[in-house]
Amino acid sequence: MKTIAHFLRLVRWPNLVFILLAECLFHYCIYKPLYPHSAADVDTRFFLIVLTYLFIAAAGYIINDYFDINIDQVNKPSRVVVGSHISRRWVIFWHLLLSVLGIYISTIAFPFQSYWHIHLSNLLTILLLWFYSTNFKKDFLIGNVVISILTAWSIAVVYFSKFTVQEILHPNINDTANFRFAKIMVLYSVFAFILTLVREALKDMEDMEGDQKFGCKTLPIVWGLRPTKVYISVWLVVLIGSLSVIQLYVIPFGWWYSILYCILFIIAPLSFVLLKLRTAFESKDFRQLSKLVKIAMFAGILSMLFFYFLL
Repeated sequence: MKTIAHFLRLVRWPNLVFILLAECLFHYCIYKPLYPHSAADVDTRFFLIVLTYLFIAAAGYIINDYFDINIDQVNKPSRVVVGSHISRRWVIFWHLLLSVLGIYISTIAFPFQSYWHIHLSNLLTILLLWFYSTNFKKDFLIGNVVISILTAWSIAVVYFSKFTVQEILHPNINDTANFRFAKIMVLYSVFAFILTLVREALKDMEDMEGDQKFGCKTLPIVWGLRPTKVYISVWLVVLIGSLSVIQLYVIPFGWWYSILYCILFIIAPLSFVLLKLRTAFESKDFRQLSKLVKIAMFAGILSMLFFYFLL
């Protein structure tokens, strides 16, 4: 049982649950109401694309911990799994196995000729996660952008898996469902992208000690704490402002419950992070703010439930 617990920690099971929940809600609360007469095999394909992305994401977390072992022994020694509970050889084995399984499963569901964009995205995701762990994470800003793109893609991949290459290149612009589906996908993908940028910067400030010791060039190390706080604040202002405008836009539709939900569980926590950021200086402060951002992201994911009743 201990081995299973250590393995689950290695693959960051709470993050995998986040991904699973986001993709399931996007499919069942947004896609299904928009396309009630979709083909019978849609749910099967969805299940397989989710399984694919979960395996690839788990492989990415594994290889990240493999290359981060020295830094993690400084920043969070009690949570190190690689080398302490699972040997480095087994870690590499699990990374390769999960990556191969992810690619193989997608080939079962999606014919290469019609869905080569899905297979290409899977391969690129695996490569980006590898290079993030080996190089990008230590480079200035690149690692944060890569992780933010991949987080946004965890939602966008469900959207693109619904269409063949030809349907993507030549969309039916007169189809209202397609337009609304694309618009909602962009909304949630951008939301995930910006929040991940913010959270990664907060984590960089939290982990400055270990990162600095091993030559990482993260935002707070290169710029310093104050400019990094300004960077985070700008993104938070952009996101809070955009969400506020969206709430004003939906007032004529009478979506009062969703508006109240967004204000209380997304805008309010992010506004609190923005206010507390100024007085945050220690690692524990940034850890608390990072948790609040994660709560806002979780609330954002759950907001997809409203579309099941509103679409």
